[in-house]
Amino acid sequence: MTQTSTTNSVPYFSIGLTGGIGCGKSTVANLFAARGATIVDTDEIAHSLTAANGAAMPALLAQFGDGAADANGAMDRAKMRALVFSDPQAKARLEAILHPRIRAATLAAAAGATGSYVIFAVPLLVESGGWVERVNRVLVIDCLESLQVARVMQRNGLPEAQVKAIMATQATRAMRLAAADDVIDNNGDLAALEPQIALLHEVYLAFSKRMAGMASQHL
Repeated sequence: MTQTSTTNSVPYFSIGLTGGIGCGKSTVANLFAARGATIVDTDEIAHSLTAANGAAMPALLAQFGDGAADANGAMDRAKMRALVFSDPQAKARLEAILHPRIRAATLAAAAGATGSYVIFAVPLLVESGGWVERVNRVLVIDCLESLQVARVMQRNGLPEAQVKAIMATQATRAMRLAAADDVIDNNGDLAALEPQIALLHEVYLAFSKRMAGMASQHL
């Protein structure tokens, strides 16, 4: 799906990195960052927006009341997670507040990128709509669903049923793979990731250089 800078409307080569919960998105993003990529993490941006005094908090409190905040003034994540799981309308109202702000912040962060290319780490890239068209390539981190469950249970201390409930709200493994231009298999360990990332890094560098060359021809 490699798009040109004209369709992408940005002057850098970009990748949308995604995967289901527990697939290892952060690990992969860090390995690309070590090779010189700029990582724009939408989860980190969302946390910043909903921290105490975050830019989204006034709108969240106006929409959901003071109960949406915890004792420190940040969004009460556990409470809001339970609410949106049980109430689709509440989920839509929350997304209407957060998604435009996250998008604006990600574009602002990418505009200042100094890396060889930009990777947007977007957990719900397939589900949220619009991201596939805004990046040059989609990179999916893939692993067995049973491994996702085991990793999240170990990492977050959540019961199996809760992990599976979270997974049920995300795109299926098949849907993510159908949207992918590139796939990294993360069923193994770090040693198995390294050669896959090294190979894709060279591919992305080549794409980035080609895009830069095309842009210079239009100056």
